[in-house]
Amino acid sequence: MTNFVFIIMTKNVNMKSNGLHITLQKARKGLGLSMQEVSRRTGIAQALISKFENNYRLPTDEQLKAFSQLYQLSYEELRKQKKAEKIVYMLLEDEDALSILHVAESRMEYLKSSPKAVEYPISEEVAKQLNHIDSLKRQWRKNQPLKGIQLDKMREYFAINYTHESNRIEGNTLTLQETQLVVNEGLTIGGKSMKEHLEAINHAEAVNFLYDLVTYKEAFDQRTLLDLHSLILKSIDKENAGRYRMVPVRISGSTHIPPQPYMLGKLMEEYFEWYGEQKDKLHPVILSAEMHERLVSIHPFIDGNGRTARLVMNLILLQHGYPIAILKGNIDARMEYYKALESCQANNEPEHFYRLVANAVERSIEEHLALAGR
Repeated sequence: MTNFVFIIMTKNVNMKSNGLHITLQKARKGLGLSMQEVSRRTGIAQALISKFENNYRLPTDEQLKAFSQLYQLSYEELRKQKKAEKIVYMLLEDEDALSILHVAESRMEYLKSSPKAVEYPISEEVAKQLNHIDSLKRQWRKNQPLKGIQLDKMREYFAINYTHESNRIEGNTLTLQETQLVVNEGLTIGGKSMKEHLEAINHAEAVNFLYDLVTYKEAFDQRTLLDLHSLILKSIDKENAGRYRMVPVRISGSTHIPPQPYMLGKLMEEYFEWYGEQKDKLHPVILSAEMHERLVSIHPFIDGNGRTARLVMNLILLQHGYPIAILKGNIDARMEYYKALESCQANNEPEHFYRLVANAVERSIEEHLALAGR
């Protein structure tokens, strides 16, 4: 791999095969900056800067943007070098590395000559459904009540239904009526555990938080994710609310084994990097499904992963003008949900899950239109 060279010319630095860490180190020293000063100007922790320059870790795309601005380097070229580093490390110990690269080069040439091949793979059936959903969305955006009691009542109705069904998927036994009484009337239901009451109250609060995030145009980032999870486990598990897990976990009834806790930091960085790269490219329904499935598969929390992932799905939908979509929690629907996730996790086949989410979105818009009298 010693001949795998990347020569990238910029204003102040000649980026060669030494690697991204050397590029960043030379740029900083060339400007006469200490790590402490770089940390102050970019907001990136000094410890992280040291790790980047010593080749122990790769920066996120947002961190690369900060470096490119401070060092007067091309962000796109830094990003290319980062991707190249990933490829190098992936193949470094493989005896067939050069032949693999040769095959990859041929494959890239083919993909470049076939633009349709690089589009995100969705079936014709799902594509038609997305077109229909977009048509329904246009009707909803045109005819939805913009304010007043009708809109408030609709939001309350769907929020309670969503809270009931999402908790139901996780085994909560409160009925829809009981969920409404607990959330809106503050009543205690006999024979139901305190945890079930708190799950209803917490989820309803998290749904309200979604609307606030959309109203104030807040971005979806790690802080938002942890805030959502913190709401889900509030007063249930104070120690783990809003924190990534520190122990291995298993998913009951699934063959998928979530990653070890020491891998979570990097995986969650990549989760948000992927979101940043795809959020303006993918259809919002597909994006919401992907962010949902990817989070559940990483399983970064001790508890509350499913509820948090469904909140993330709906945050993305709301941000793009869709109403809340509700995945049902009855036995048949729950089994279909788990099978669709398993298909993604075990076989890398997302089609079933795409259709599941698309069906929920389609059903939700139709119900909203019906309640609005359209």
